[in-house]
Amino acid sequence: MPRPTKHAPERGDARTRLLEAARDVVRTKGFAATTVDDLCKTAGVTKGAFFHHFKSKDALGVAVAEFWTETTSALFETAPYHTPTDPLDRVLAYIGFRRAMITDDITEFTCLVGTLAQEVHATAPEIRDAAGVSIFSHAETLEADIAAAVDERGIAPTVWNPASLARHFQATVQGAFILAKAGNNPDLARETLDHLDRYVRHLFGVQESNISGDLQ
Repeated sequence: MPRPTKHAPERGDARTRLLEAARDVVRTKGFAATTVDDLCKTAGVTKGAFFHHFKSKDALGVAVAEFWTETTSALFETAPYHTPTDPLDRVLAYIGFRRAMITDDITEFTCLVGTLAQEVHATAPEIRDAAGVSIFSHAETLEADIAAAVDERGIAPTVWNPASLARHFQATVQGAFILAKAGNNPDLARETLDHLDRYVRHLFGVQESNISGDLQ
């Protein structure tokens, strides 16, 4: 068989390659600035292949949000933060896992569906809704561990509940990405996750970890 080349990459079917291209290009350029030509060039496919799989760029926007949900769900389902037996340790390990995912390449660690939701919430409701499903469904995966930690420690929160705290985690993570972009500095995202760790420890009345900030 011939070796894959720039013009004929061997990276799976055209639809998957277009979704992978959208995942990467949209996080770099934003949805509005990303063109069908950009996506076809990055994926190594023709425009005919694009419109065979997607009737429009917006249709691809919905599909790539769903693709992101599927692929990231698989990543988080097997992540090591599920290992601790203590539910609060699992919650804190989740924060640590998110922090460890922050690299020096801002585009690489930021969230596709967060980017889409910010950009198209008022102009492309179908994409917004697909992004919202991704964000809220991921938040829901944290609720059981938070609820178990509440029960185990015998606390009785009155102004928050496991669902609202899980959503706050997502708000903090998305905000961390925005700060990193605004300051062009990944350490701003790390700092934000460190504050989330301290906040959760305070809520549950446990000792603050010995976190040394990256910012001077």
